[in-house]
Amino acid sequence: MRYFPLNIELSKKSVLLIGGGEVAERKLDLLMKAEAKVILIAPSFTDYLLSFKENKNLDFIDSEYTYSILDKYSFSFVIAATNDEKLNTQIASDANERNILVNVVDRPEICDFIFPSILERGPVTVSVSTGGASPVLARMLRTKLETLIPGGYGKLAKIVSENRIKVRKKFKNFKSNRIFWEEMLNSKFVDLILSGQEDDALNYLNTEINNFDETKKSEGEVYLVGAGPGDPDLLTFRALRLMQQADIVLYDRLVHPNIRELVRRDAQKIYVGKERDHHVVRQDEINQLLVKYAKEGNRVLRLKGGDPFIFGRGGEEIETLVDENITFQVVPGITSASGCSAYSGIPLTHRDYAQSCIFVTGHLKDGELVLNWEKLIQPNQTIVFYMGLVSIKIICQELIKHGLEKGTLSALVQQGTTQNQKVFTSTVEDMPKLVEKEKPKPPTIFIIGNVVHLRDKLNWFSAN
Repeated sequence: MRYFPLNIELSKKSVLLIGGGEVAERKLDLLMKAEAKVILIAPSFTDYLLSFKENKNLDFIDSEYTYSILDKYSFSFVIAATNDEKLNTQIASDANERNILVNVVDRPEICDFIFPSILERGPVTVSVSTGGASPVLARMLRTKLETLIPGGYGKLAKIVSENRIKVRKKFKNFKSNRIFWEEMLNSKFVDLILSGQEDDALNYLNTEINNFDETKKSEGEVYLVGAGPGDPDLLTFRALRLMQQADIVLYDRLVHPNIRELVRRDAQKIYVGKERDHHVVRQDEINQLLVKYAKEGNRVLRLKGGDPFIFGRGGEEIETLVDENITFQVVPGITSASGCSAYSGIPLTHRDYAQSCIFVTGHLKDGELVLNWEKLIQPNQTIVFYMGLVSIKIICQELIKHGLEKGTLSALVQQGTTQNQKVFTSTVEDMPKLVEKEKPKPPTIFIIGNVVHLRDKLNWFSAN
């Protein structure tokens, strides 16, 4: 993140705007709306700029720019909006020498800050920025947001603001205050305001304030959420909502960083990932952490890669919660087999190739992999191994030993659904040699069966 997003109070702050043309017009509109104190300097001005002559927050200087003006006044920042690129560069240099923040229009590489595209709904302000890469794209994204955020949200924000003190006095606990508003903003209260029924909305709000059980709401809860195989777009709406509500997050190694970014920013995040022969926190300790934090009154998010009930030990975790009488929710995620196979162009079932599919763990126990190998080798069946990278040689040897054709196609998918996805295809016999040569990185999914024939034809996802 090159530019740090920051909302700044500009009233009573001085800003220098250099330029007298159309670009300066756009910047002046924003600055006047923010009630900044602006000095506008240029040898000439458009009629539109001159129309602001009577504005008490704006002073005109009819002259060429010289650096001496930066020493004469105390500016919060400077905007270079001339059509002279050389002059704009000089302004930036002069401002930098004096440690004054500067924006040069259409020159993000020499800007200290940039102006985002802005969507306003009363007190609600949404800004969109591409870091100067494409202002047009920023405006397009803002337009999309226009359709998602109705004009009534300004009224909603105003009513919430007017009632914040009342709610704060009612609930002394900060957490209770936050939970109350989260519930209100996910209730019919919002619908009533957006439909213009403000009196009914206020009646509803007051009723909920009186009925809100602060003691009950202080009880903790656990959200067991599947984060999917990696691509954040594969998260469910419910998963996203709970990720934004959680006070404490316990996350696994397989949860992609882009997904962790979607968790509430001020939530406490605790890494409890497990790797082969290296468990940062043992499973029984994770179970007890869930209990501990929930009993302290927190909403605890247990964020797991894939689906928590498919080789995710989610069942063990909620067993402990049941024993401790702790409330919980389970949100399924797209399991790695489904996500990785789909992004690899390999359907797990197909009328012409496979009428069944079986999921198997490739996790070694004491250096051995004890499975019902005969059951795995069935006609027209796809076999998918989770956690099979380390044991892939054993897997291939045992499958061949128990009757699988050596030439059966297989695919090893590395970090599927992400931009690091790689797919290695080979026969079962040759896959261990390919793995030794290519050294794929976990997490991986190992797919075996005739459906792999379809990869070349159906492959649609291209990673960078």
